[in-house]
Amino acid sequence: MPEPPEGGQSTKPRSVSVSIAVVAVFSSLIAVGTILSIPLPPPLYEITWSPPIYLALGALVDVPTAFTATALGSFLGEAFNVSFRGAGSPIYPFGMIWARGPEVLIVAWAKRKGRRALTLAMVGATVFETLAFFFPDWAFYYFGLFQYQAYPTLASSFWIAAFDFATLADLAFIPVALLLIKSAKPAFARLGYR
Repeated sequence: MPEPPEGGQSTKPRSVSVSIAVVAVFSSLIAVGTILSIPLPPPLYEITWSPPIYLALGALVDVPTAFTATALGSFLGEAFNVSFRGAGSPIYPFGMIWARGPEVLIVAWAKRKGRRALTLAMVGATVFETLAFFFPDWAFYYFGLFQYQAYPTLASSFWIAAFDFATLADLAFIPVALLLIKSAKPAFARLGYR
């Protein structure tokens, strides 16, 4: 029998169909948040609206559900951007999984450690995402891989990849994610997530 959540209210155990529904709804929201992005010039191409969704989701649901929704939504949204808007290389959708999936793991690790730890984990997750974009891009620019223009020196490829540090703008979404968590936590508890 499941333990009652904080406040002593009992909940029924979460079913597989609830997890599938959460993945479907939130992967769709993350995909739309990735498609409806703020356009930027190459090589960055965009800043997306989805960070508060997947950061909050990492704190609201279990790890497999949050990871699946984030990876699927990010992949589909970025695949749309690359295919229909010409925004970047065909490797970008895979890069979104590589960068955003672990963000959810970092946030999930801190979700029961208090608000300060959760906030710091979101900062760490955003820094991880930035570095997960930067280091591969640095190599891709240097070696001219995956339709990237080749830059002849490590220094020149470093500076062009440094545009990825604009991803740190996602730090501005952390207060939104914290607000989403606070307002949505009771609803997710009723679904069986604690």
